[in-house]
Amino acid sequence: MRALIRCFDALLRQAYGVFEFCDDEDCVLRLQIARAPHTLRLDSQVVDAGEPVLVLHLWNEHLPPLPLAGPDLAWATRMGRLFIASLRAVARQMKHDPRLASGRAVGGATALLSPAERPGGVHLMQRLGFTVMPCHSPLGRFGEFWENFYSWWLMWTFNAASLRHRGLMRLHRAEIWMLADEFLQRYGARETK
Repeated sequence: MRALIRCFDALLRQAYGVFEFCDDEDCVLRLQIARAPHTLRLDSQVVDAGEPVLVLHLWNEHLPPLPLAGPDLAWATRMGRLFIASLRAVARQMKHDPRLASGRAVGGATALLSPAERPGGVHLMQRLGFTVMPCHSPLGRFGEFWENFYSWWLMWTFNAASLRHRGLMRLHRAEIWMLADEFLQRYGARETK
């Protein structure tokens, strides 16, 4: 079953244009050039629905496996380091890849943090510079259920320990966004590798 889900995930990534932008095994992010799904109010600026954005996707195969007992300090430290290094890699790619130049914002939707249930994750994303907001599925609750169902299957396939305290019906999605200029200023200032 897991092999089937991996194949389905690969097909969906291809259909939606999600791509690997580097070959670093420590990179935990993939990218997608897309359109803002709705109006984004970020700081004092507005990104209108339909404007180009750069969507971040977790690279499931590169995520460190969760310990069976749940996340501990060593796992959280490693994941934090990998995530920030991956954000810096995205910023480097944005500077050198003309396909990414028109993106007005960087971010996306996730079922891994919920403003209501996981305030620690929300605060972390805010410290990293992202605006966290409730997810706006274009298909409403029906669409959110199927997105959560798919996320649950991905967690089960790639990192089953992450489901320990996450039932399908308890998943809630949130969106994280940052203006592209701010993202480049924050994560592109220091050239590494």
